[in-house]
Amino acid sequence: MKTNRVKSRTRFEPVTRFHVTPCPPVPFRGTQEAELEQFKNRLLRDALNQAMDAELYAPLRRAAAEAVTAAWMTPFPMLFLPSLFEEKMSLAKKQFARAQSVRARSRRILVEVF
Repeated sequence: MKTNRVKSRTRFEPVTRFHVTPCPPVPFRGTQEAELEQFKNRLLRDALNQAMDAELYAPLRRAAAEAVTAAWMTPFPMLFLPSLFEEKMSLAKKQFARAQSVRARSRRILVEVF
């Protein structure tokens, strides 16, 4: 055990103060949020009706939720939502197709092994 103790003197600088100017309040977007949710549901319903596989429903729902989240961060969410949803939906479909091909190859390998 170390027995030598060195005392160090601490010095503090004078207190720094910041002047904060308040930002204007954010406008209430409750009605816009409800309209955006209805619009998302309409886009999602169309996409789910076109989906051939029921296993694709969950990825499409996630894509819609992600699109709404991203659209909400823009100044005009109703304008950006359709294109964001299309982009997220195509990515979800690609990932789903990739997962299906991996599953099929895995099944073939398991059948060959056993």
